[in-house]
Amino acid sequence: MRRVRDRSSGPATLISEGCKITGTISGAGDFMINGEIDGDCDLQGSVTLAPNGLWKGSIRASNVIVAGTVEGDIEAAGSVEISNSARINGTVTGESIAVAEGAVVQGQMKTTGRADPTQFTERRRG
Repeated sequence: MRRVRDRSSGPATLISEGCKITGTISGAGDFMINGEIDGDCDLQGSVTLAPNGLWKGSIRASNVIVAGTVEGDIEAAGSVEISNSARINGTVTGESIAVAEGAVVQGQMKTTGRADPTQFTERRRG
């Protein structure tokens, strides 16, 4: 299975560690979040929240990868991948949802596709 971050094309917009954005983010393209977001997004593209990333608000995007902390709902048109370092407090909705062993999700998970949420063991390091 090829993972979402392996399929992305072109450089992502990087929000660096130590950077905080407050407000609504919209548009197209892939985003890599190492810093803090306090607000909502509606994006045509992938959102990757790195292990040190913090998102307070709702995430709506094509695909979402969470390795950091989300305090809010996640809605993906495609897939949601939740790594072993992720902490989510909110509803997670996606066509497919994969959850790594060790992830903490406090809330509901809803798949819009045919498959139920699946669990996987994180093998990639770094």
